[in-house]
Amino acid sequence: MLEAVRVALDPTPRQERMLEGHAGAARFAYNLMLAHIQSQLARNEKADWSMYAQRRWWNEWKNEIAPWWAEYSKEAYNSAFESLAAALKNHFASKTGRRKGKRMGWPKFKSKRHTTPRFAYTTGSFGLVEGDPKVLKLPRIGRVHCMEDIAGRVGDAKVVRMSVSRRAGRWYASLTVEHEDKPVSSPPKGGSVGVDLGVKALATLSDGTVFDNPRLLKRAHRKLRKAHKALSRREPGSNRWKRARLRLQKAHAHVASQRRDGLNKLTTQLAGTYTDIGIEDLNVSGMVRNHNLAQAISDCGFRELRRQLEYKTARTGAKLHVVNRWCPSSKTCSNCGTVKAKLPLNERTYRCDACGLRIDRDLNAAININVAGSAPETVNARGGVVRHDRPAPAAQTPVNREPSSQNNGMRLGADLGNEVMQTTAN
Repeated sequence: MLEAVRVALDPTPRQERMLEGHAGAARFAYNLMLAHIQSQLARNEKADWSMYAQRRWWNEWKNEIAPWWAEYSKEAYNSAFESLAAALKNHFASKTGRRKGKRMGWPKFKSKRHTTPRFAYTTGSFGLVEGDPKVLKLPRIGRVHCMEDIAGRVGDAKVVRMSVSRRAGRWYASLTVEHEDKPVSSPPKGGSVGVDLGVKALATLSDGTVFDNPRLLKRAHRKLRKAHKALSRREPGSNRWKRARLRLQKAHAHVASQRRDGLNKLTTQLAGTYTDIGIEDLNVSGMVRNHNLAQAISDCGFRELRRQLEYKTARTGAKLHVVNRWCPSSKTCSNCGTVKAKLPLNERTYRCDACGLRIDRDLNAAININVAGSAPETVNARGGVVRHDRPAPAAQTPVNREPSSQNNGMRLGADLGNEVMQTTAN
């Protein structure tokens, strides 16, 4: 099993210059090889862009093109060739239809100003240092001090790769570690729960628990606006412009760190408490096309929350159930199963015309997600069967063509969760 461990580095000034030099060498090798491949294609020559072909060409010409190459580790150049080979492979796979998802364009040249400095180690003597738990060994750079006990976090796992990058003025090392799958001794015993994600409340559980949305980006808007204005007044490329850009990067990095910390605490609590967790398969890329809600949705981090739940439930032994995105969890009455034809976003209280149920909109959806997550299949808003292993196309929009009634309603949450609901007579 492969996992990633990320740690902040605390290099000396000399080590920081060496880190920047390694990242620059990787960027130089990437741009050089991309220019070489493009020149081959322009001359209608057969171009071999595999990592091994790039490495052979580099070893043949490196003394003439870059006589300074020996100052940096060979792993910096190899990581650039690996990255370019993957980018070209993804481009042609996307172009021919073998790769699904968003279309991948032709690789671009890396700019020193706008590209994140990075390089990686895959072979050689790198990684942990025996006897010093807060140090990482980086070939040609030396022993770099870490901000925390990295040996304790890695444990007895084997380090197979180490990526080094700089973000917002700070250097980080991401270690890919490999360890054996250990059986879970005692999985959580909290029962099943449905989780409804939203903007007003970040997560609403079917048992009535609500996790508020901190709206971190909105809270930092004034600080970010001030940093953006200060950067716009500086001459691009000047020292004052670099300092203003660094302040802006640190402000954004602080918001991202707060969001990641909050999501980690939420997902850890869910994975360590409940046996079965049901969530929706949200189309986040489609949701952010609504420009009125794009910023608020992006600030929530729905995809990151699901990603963390996927690997944390595997650690604790809990089961994660992903409900099909076409399941009308918000429009369905969790008491009688009647499906509404329309439910505006500003209607925060669900009112059922059939049974008279009045309940919070998000709580109603969470109860339906809990029920749908425990079923092998569910029904969409048009009455069609939707299986979890066969998702509907992204362009399809479920529409209920007939008015809902109790006779043709879908019973997803009938007789479940009534202890947290209030039913009123018609």
